[in-house]
Amino acid sequence: MENRLTLAKLSTGDIAYLYDKSIVLFFAGRRKVLSTSVYNGGYHEDFTAVYNRDMTRGAGMPCEMLAPTYEEHMAIVSRRLGLDAARVTGMGTAAQMTNAAVKSLSYEELTVTAIVTGGIETNGGRVGDPATYFKKREKPRPGTINIILILDTDMPPGVLARALVTCTEAKTAAIQELMAGSHYSTGLATGSGTDQTIVVANAESSLYLDGAGKHSKLGELIGRVVMAAVKEALDKQSGLCPVKQHNLLRRLQRFGVTSDTVWAAYQKCAGANAAIKPVFLAALEDVVSSAALVPYGILYIHLLDEYLWQLLPPEETRAAAGKLLEILTAATDTAMIAVDGSPGKEMIPALEQWLAESCARRLTKENREEG
Repeated sequence: MENRLTLAKLSTGDIAYLYDKSIVLFFAGRRKVLSTSVYNGGYHEDFTAVYNRDMTRGAGMPCEMLAPTYEEHMAIVSRRLGLDAARVTGMGTAAQMTNAAVKSLSYEELTVTAIVTGGIETNGGRVGDPATYFKKREKPRPGTINIILILDTDMPPGVLARALVTCTEAKTAAIQELMAGSHYSTGLATGSGTDQTIVVANAESSLYLDGAGKHSKLGELIGRVVMAAVKEALDKQSGLCPVKQHNLLRRLQRFGVTSDTVWAAYQKCAGANAAIKPVFLAALEDVVSSAALVPYGILYIHLLDEYLWQLLPPEETRAAAGKLLEILTAATDTAMIAVDGSPGKEMIPALEQWLAESCARRLTKENREEG
């Protein structure tokens, strides 16, 4: 195959190749496969390979469709990849295959490997978010967090299904540890709306396990390896990482707060003395990434989450919010802002107003020093 590159050689003897905008895992023997893909999805024991494909025409470009239906399109892709279209399953995504993360962990003779691509910057959502799709048949959109999980052990089909659940839990845990927000609600994301997973078990292994939950060693390895691979893939694809998340504006996006909304609030409080937008944006970046301010701002946002999850009553939330605002306003030498009504309605506007006034104060001080 032209321009084929070896991405990884697995303990199962299987080899993952990177070619033609795809990662293809060729099986060296009999495998049990459980796939969430629309294309040849479900449980199978006669597959020869599985794959993950970048469906875009190029970085940042729309996805291509080679046939009227997704299944027909994937069958064409399979044949292009040199595969038997009836004996493979595949996933589509807008993520680049060169940004894939490959992670493995072992315990005694057991090895678990995850090959992950992903990005949730545009499609991240929280389970239970308002949805619009309710059709019996629709051309599926490409997935965004795609996982191929290889388990070098044999197991019954039910345990393979449990491994898929553990894998999904691990993906969600990784996203929540990054505190990535949903694009469809004010909640934290639990994945994207189009995630797909393929779990592969080695049917020829002499090791046979009957558990893949959190109490089993297999479940532990799945959790650890998937969490690590998901985090690495998200970082490589879109830069989503702890350093990038150390920013109040990013944390506030799920509540509708952006540089443009803070700019509008700043113009009102600065009036005729408002700086031009590029100067304002520089000041805003200093505020939202300040080591002295970010920890308290994050605590304030999480306080609101606790209230929205009904873990804190309104009066306790308001009292704590007031104390955090005292710290923030004192640190930026701005006027105290009160939260008197419903925390769900007033806490975010109060923090947005503080950001605007902090920028105004900072720019006024800089102008005086320059003068």
